[in-house]
Amino acid sequence: MRIASVASAVPEHRFPQSEITAAIKSYWKDKLKEPEKLDWLHSRVGVDFRHLAFPLERYPFATWGEANNAWLEAAEDLGVRAIDAALDRAGMSRHDLNALFVISITGIASPSLDARLINRMTLRPDIKRTPIFGVGCAGGAIGLTRAADYALAYPDHAAAILCVEICSLTVQQEDFSTTNLIASGLFGDGAAAVIVRGSRTTHQNSRGSPQATRVGPQILGTGSVFYPNTEEIMGWDISEAGFKIVLSPQLPDLIKERLSGDIDAFLGQYQLRRADIGNWIIHTGGPKVLDSIQNTLGLPDSDLQKSWDCLRQFGNLSSASVLLVLEEVLMNATPTPGTLGMLMAMGPGFCLEMILLKW
Repeated sequence: MRIASVASAVPEHRFPQSEITAAIKSYWKDKLKEPEKLDWLHSRVGVDFRHLAFPLERYPFATWGEANNAWLEAAEDLGVRAIDAALDRAGMSRHDLNALFVISITGIASPSLDARLINRMTLRPDIKRTPIFGVGCAGGAIGLTRAADYALAYPDHAAAILCVEICSLTVQQEDFSTTNLIASGLFGDGAAAVIVRGSRTTHQNSRGSPQATRVGPQILGTGSVFYPNTEEIMGWDISEAGFKIVLSPQLPDLIKERLSGDIDAFLGQYQLRRADIGNWIIHTGGPKVLDSIQNTLGLPDSDLQKSWDCLRQFGNLSSASVLLVLEEVLMNATPTPGTLGMLMAMGPGFCLEMILLKW
């Protein structure tokens, strides 16, 4: 099985971090007792620009219901764009898809988002659909793992993974905690889609895309680690006000204690070591997360450069972030044949997801 393509889609509204910070301060006005604290926090999250689903003047939404309706509106549009772009890069049509995995943690709907996309895109009626909620920043890796499982079971099929997050709709209007202030400066909006092809699919460039000749990496294996009794590390507290961010300062300590051993154990299953990995594709969790991962694994700066670049240009897009880094590697790097890659992301649970790749 192989990654045939990956493509992102972001909203047209792109703002420098300073403009978003100023808009938040203007809204909160006298409610924010230490406005300089917001400036300081936003300047330290490693983000230069973010794309938002709506113009700044449309924020905030009055109720959670209105925000959730806005999530569905934006998620559908971005989802269609990302899937179509990934199909085009793979030289495939919508009718070529046999399965659809849709991941989002920033809104809810029933029928779920995947059903709405199937209708809107007129995807084949026998498509197998899997909506996934609640996995947050690990979602891109989890979706890719589930698609790999599917392609292993159905080697003549192709599956699409879509991660779409409208994080701007989850900032709490009356929460002035440090955690919410950090979230208001870290998370952005956007989507990414990946096409995974089974080993017996035949590559027919039905779309005539000039990018469809680019060969993506083979998926050699996947691994998951669940850390018991760490539910408080990351997630949402959900109430009538909507999604309230949970981000524990314990996360860097967990990374330092567990990550290197878990990565080494996974690679050891393939008789590999960290030094054998030529490409590290790491979720853009934020400066503390990236620094902790780099120091714990002993990686050079160059191995995390694409993650830092994506963080600066887009912010943290939750489930979609690691797929944006993957897109950077596939579209803007030329690994030599035989190069091994490690895609990894961590998220609510708390959990670690790993995917071993080979070009």
